[in-house]
Amino acid sequence: MSKTDILYNGTCPVCSREIAHYRRLSTARDLPHRYDDLADAENLRTWGVDAADAARRLHVRKDGRTHIGVPAFIALWEGLPGYRWLARFVRLPVVFFLANWAYDRILAPLLYQRHVKRQSKSAATDAGRHSKK
Repeated sequence: MSKTDILYNGTCPVCSREIAHYRRLSTARDLPHRYDDLADAENLRTWGVDAADAARRLHVRKDGRTHIGVPAFIALWEGLPGYRWLARFVRLPVVFFLANWAYDRILAPLLYQRHVKRQSKSAATDAGRHSKK
């Protein structure tokens, strides 16, 4: 089985829950998966991507190739027991088109928008703490 690296947004509640599920599966089966949180600047350097791009879509590196968005999910699911059928299904042309459209136009932008709001709130809270000192 080939090594699979996953770059995800650990501050996103939806993303972190989903990745925690995948991590449990891969750990239980001792699969060669590494999960990198984009909050760690070293992970971003290793991946060669900036924080904003990393937060916009899931990134998966497998067999020397980096997959982004729906292709990243497919690459991840291919190596997870119980999800291989989903990878095959989403690879079907019409399903892939619809999944890609929904992820790129609705889901990913919505999750990214929430990420930006969380970052803004966090920055404002930090600024408020520093100004009170």
